[in-house]
Amino acid sequence: LTAIKHTGLPWELGLAETQQTLVANGLRDRIRVQTDGQLRTGRDLAIAALMGAEEFGFGTPLLVALGCVMMRKCHMNTCSVGVGTQDPALRARFAGKPEYVERFLRFVAQDLRELMAELGFRTVDEMVGHVERLEGPAGGGPKAAGLDFAALLTPTAGEGVALRCVRKQEHEVRDSLNAELLRRATPALERREAVGIHLPIRNIDRAVGAMLSGEIVKRFGARGLPEDTIKLSFKGSAGQSLGAFLAPGVSVRVEGDANDYLGKGMTGGRIVLAPPSEAAFNAHENIIVGNVVLYGATGGEVYVNGITGERFAIRNSGARAVVEGVGDHGCEYMTGGTVVVLGGTGHNFAAGMSGGVAYVFNESGFFDTRCNLDMVDLESVWSPEDQAQLRGMIEKHLEYTGSRRAGHILENWEACLPLFVKVMPIDYRKSLDRMKLAEGRDRETVAATEEVYHG
Repeated sequence: LTAIKHTGLPWELGLAETQQTLVANGLRDRIRVQTDGQLRTGRDLAIAALMGAEEFGFGTPLLVALGCVMMRKCHMNTCSVGVGTQDPALRARFAGKPEYVERFLRFVAQDLRELMAELGFRTVDEMVGHVERLEGPAGGGPKAAGLDFAALLTPTAGEGVALRCVRKQEHEVRDSLNAELLRRATPALERREAVGIHLPIRNIDRAVGAMLSGEIVKRFGARGLPEDTIKLSFKGSAGQSLGAFLAPGVSVRVEGDANDYLGKGMTGGRIVLAPPSEAAFNAHENIIVGNVVLYGATGGEVYVNGITGERFAIRNSGARAVVEGVGDHGCEYMTGGTVVVLGGTGHNFAAGMSGGVAYVFNESGFFDTRCNLDMVDLESVWSPEDQAQLRGMIEKHLEYTGSRRAGHILENWEACLPLFVKVMPIDYRKSLDRMKLAEGRDRETVAATEEVYHG
């Protein structure tokens, strides 16, 4: 309530600036503008339309029409009228009906219609952007006397300039890199034949591989295609969301760098990111990809020969990844999968991490001060299973990226292994222990039963 009264700004300010900026840059004819925030009457809609809005959003009034009494305790699950609660007893009190919302909006529309008739407009489209039909308040008391509305009520353009959206936005999807990949991957999509595609890539090429993955899942289901059926090889700078929602059977290799959200929501396949072969810098000391890599991934593999930005593997729930360094908040809210970090980390590593495992090369010895220990423990990599998994992932990292750092660690394995720290969620470890005990108990019971039976 304090923020609403003292921090929030009226929608009129944002709408006026949006309309004026879009018109001045010749973009208004391609974009539909929506406004919301305390719209309650037809007069509010008329003012919004004259200032440039074509669509209007309603929130609070509709809730009130359904029975909301504005207790402002939605987050406490104690709504007494059953609007904002999951409590079955309280939800039973809900008395709202769709007809209430319909009736309210009909009254608002009628109110707007009457104002439009007074102004001489037949349709809402006719009145959008005609801010010259608005006048500043006369009088209004001492607080309003010092206000200057000239910037809000200034006409936005001359004759012949579009004040509203009159043509569809052209996204040129047919000419995108994703469309080209679909065309070139036809043998794999139709006959499951192996395909190799080599193309340049630019940072305007976004979500590369997403359309291809969607087509694979549509044709073959969630299992996708056999491993490496479609090999995509790029050189350049990839745009956002490279390999988003990547499906099994697709492998992506980029020689260059990438923007944010690499591997977002990927379910399978493999992404390899490495610097150009002619690069003279040390890969493990340079950033090669942006923030929020592997957001919400459920499967697949990622190998990054360089440092990533913040929130690496946030909400990862199944992907396996090797990277040479991460920024702040690495493995945040991670629930599954395996992450290997062959270098330093930023602050707040493993915050909210409830599942999966991370191995961090703690060469500096400061990792414990940068890890959020609220939900995880730090362990040595002592078990043969952990050592085998860690070494196997580093070997793959070397194979796919040619990482010098991975090569150095493998060459000096006995000396480097003690420097690795295993990050293990506390509750996740307890769950695994319970599962092992259950398996052992079942085996022992079966063995005893068989012994008695045969005896």
